[in-house]
Amino acid sequence: MGDIREPLRELIECGLPQALEVMGERWSFMILRASFNGLKHFEEFLSELGIARNILSNRLAKLVEHGILKREPCEDDRRKIEYRLTEKGFDLLPAMLALRQWGQKYGTEMTENPVLVDERDRLPIGPVSILGHDGRILSHQDLWLVKREDLGKRADGSIASPAGTLATGDVVDLESAKKAAAG
Repeated sequence: MGDIREPLRELIECGLPQALEVMGERWSFMILRASFNGLKHFEEFLSELGIARNILSNRLAKLVEHGILKREPCEDDRRKIEYRLTEKGFDLLPAMLALRQWGQKYGTEMTENPVLVDERDRLPIGPVSILGHDGRILSHQDLWLVKREDLGKRADGSIASPAGTLATGDVVDLESAKKAAAG
C-alpha cells in the first residue's frame, strides 16, 4: 500500500483504534443493529437481545457518552427514556453492513431472511465497496498511503483534481467501473 506505512505503534494517529474503543465488542454492535431495526427502549433491547441488564445499561451509557445514541424522554410518557441514533450513529451503517456481508460470506451457510433491500426497487443491496473520489470501485491493490502534503500528486508527477462528490441517490455504473478496473 505504498512506499510508506502507517505508524502502527502510535494508536492515537489512526481512527481504527479510536473506533474500536467505542464499538470494539459484540454487544455494542448488537445494540446498534437493534437501533437500526427501530428498537428504542431499554426493555425492548433487554428482551430482544437476551443481554444481561447490567451489561445493557453499561453499553447504552457508553454509546450515549460517545454520541452514537442519544437519550430522549418519550413523547407519550416523559418518565420513560428512548435511545435514538444520532448522525454519528447512522454514519456507522456502512461499517455494520460491511461486517454483516463479510459474516454472510465467510460465516456458516445460512439463508438470510428477511433480506436487506433497496427501498425503491426492493432488490438486495450490493456489496459495500471502497469508492474512489470519482466513484470508481477500488480493490486493496488500488489503495496507497501518502503523506498529506502529497495528496493529488500522481506517480508520474502530474496533479489530480478531485471529481464531484457522490451523494445519496447518485447512481454509480457498476458494470463500467468493473470493466475499467479489470482493463
